[in-house]
Amino acid sequence: MKTIKFLNLAMIALLAISCNKSGVTNLPLKTQIDSVSYAIGLSNGYQVRSGFEEVNIDLFVQGLKNGADSTNILIEQDKINVTIQTYFQKKQQEEMKKQQEEALKKAEEQFGDNKIESEKFLAENISKDGVETTDSGLQYIVLKEGSGETPQATSKVKVHYHGTRIDGTVFDSSVDRGKPSEFGVNQVIPGWIEGLQLMKVGSKYKFFIPQDLAYGAFPRQGGVIKPFDALIFEVELIEIVK
Repeated sequence: MKTIKFLNLAMIALLAISCNKSGVTNLPLKTQIDSVSYAIGLSNGYQVRSGFEEVNIDLFVQGLKNGADSTNILIEQDKINVTIQTYFQKKQQEEMKKQQEEALKKAEEQFGDNKIESEKFLAENISKDGVETTDSGLQYIVLKEGSGETPQATSKVKVHYHGTRIDGTVFDSSVDRGKPSEFGVNQVIPGWIEGLQLMKVGSKYKFFIPQDLAYGAFPRQGGVIKPFDALIFEVELIEIVK
């Protein structure tokens, strides 16, 4: 605790005297204590600047002084962490949004043709015999209607499935593996979450899933599925696992 207080005091003094725009002249380093004190302040200054480029040095120093002598407090103590966290959470969200927008733009530039092909396929498929379409854009055909219960979003199910791209390329298939899969309904892509809740146990449906209900612009890197792929699944609902 004493060490922390010492470091804060050293930062106060050294940041204050190094702030030339406040009209204070830098002090010389005459002793080892001077050098260590300055090094501590310099190190902390670098850390603050690297993590918070927008820092207002004058107010930063003022905050250190006010905290040290408990005078002229502008922000109540119980609001300090909230003020800091709110700013940096917002900044992080803005940076993530910017990165996502840049990544989306890059994906559209590289895979725009794939997006057009997927949209064209679904536009043509919608009018084929037996194809039903939900409000979300999910298309499906009932290959076999079951008579069991219908799963909810919170259910766990056992299914057999066979998944392909619109060109017929297989990317995943429990049928080929010879073993059904079990998972929570709400743990899969939106097209599956919606589609499974249309089915009864014993049913077999064929889903035509638009890219925005599948993996969108960001499927697993290196996988068979490409950005903006519409996907086709044949799904057999075997059981709702209790």
